[in-house]
Amino acid sequence: MSKLECDFCGTADSHDNPIISGDNASICKACVNAAHEIMVSGKEPELGNMVETTEEENAAVQLRTPAQLKEILDDYVIGQNRAKKVLSVAVYNHYKRIFRHNEIDDETEINKSNVLLIGPTGSGKTLLAQTIAKYLDVPLAIADATSLTEAGYVGDDVENVVTRLIQAANGDVKKAETGIIFIDEVDKVARMSENRSITRDVSGEGVQQALLKIVEGATVNVPPKGGRKHPGQDAIQIDTTNILFICGGAFDGLEEIIKKKQGGNVLGFNQEKKSKNDDEIISKVEAHDLVKYGLIPELIGRLHMIATLNEITEDDMVHILTEPKNALVKQYVKLFELDDVKLKFEKAALKEIAKLAIERKTGARGLRSILEDIMLDIMYDLPTFKDKTITITKDVVTKEKEPKIA
Repeated sequence: MSKLECDFCGTADSHDNPIISGDNASICKACVNAAHEIMVSGKEPELGNMVETTEEENAAVQLRTPAQLKEILDDYVIGQNRAKKVLSVAVYNHYKRIFRHNEIDDETEINKSNVLLIGPTGSGKTLLAQTIAKYLDVPLAIADATSLTEAGYVGDDVENVVTRLIQAANGDVKKAETGIIFIDEVDKVARMSENRSITRDVSGEGVQQALLKIVEGATVNVPPKGGRKHPGQDAIQIDTTNILFICGGAFDGLEEIIKKKQGGNVLGFNQEKKSKNDDEIISKVEAHDLVKYGLIPELIGRLHMIATLNEITEDDMVHILTEPKNALVKQYVKLFELDDVKLKFEKAALKEIAKLAIERKTGARGLRSILEDIMLDIMYDLPTFKDKTITITKDVVTKEKEPKIA
């Protein structure tokens, strides 16, 4: 005998959601409840409420603990333990606040904890946000603050970032309202400080003011396809109150502000451009240092959790090449396996690749372009190397010799 299915929603008969069967028709308990709600209220229930388990309950069940979130980040991001802990706690508290708010039995209001990530280019700021969003199955929009302008100027309106989030959620506004927006290069829209020109351009303080509105939570009308808003144009209404904002930036020169505050000497002809303990100095950043740098106090007040990322060392680069689940070396090994070719990298070759990436000052993101350049000619002839083993040596990386083929 075939299992009963609801003719309205297609769900199968179960203990929690039994099906009533009549003359050539079947309906489940959830649909009966939904029909009763329509009759009583005179309007259809919201999409997603047709089943007994609510959307909030489903999401809360899937929410991982901070330790579980950090474990996921450890699989993809090398080092940066402090930043991973800060982000894991912020994300856990944010979604706990959204999906378990019904458990608060008094009038206590819990504010969301937006995050500011401070670290050099290529240190993993964007990757942290991407990994968190992927494994929470929430939409993610990434924007570069340098492309944003105040309303009325040529460029992207700040609100277009929200449009991108809706697009990432495939048009599902409800899902977008619990998504994540990552704004990179936020330090580039710092207003001019007292030791620079008084002139402020359109991508400075005005952008911060516009960001402030959506970061703190507001109902925003955005054009469905992005671009400028026009009178009479259809608009999508979205509430940003439960959207988690993660801002990132290199904040070059911030360590000098902190040193000056601590009474340290920031002058001298023989100083290294970046001293060895600058990472430690940056980790002591406080809100008023960021105000001194040029962020408006109101915006800093909405970025409650600050995490600093260290500059990536040569050893870190080698680990990034080989250890994460999506490590570039692992990807190339799999690509070669598909052509029945074994690929090996000597340790000296990996160190040389890491050294090149450090010299280019592009962080971990520079590793792919270096590898693509090294592997291009080899991959061009790859199908002819079936059942062979190709070994990449240091001399191959420096382009002094061809790879070993055996």
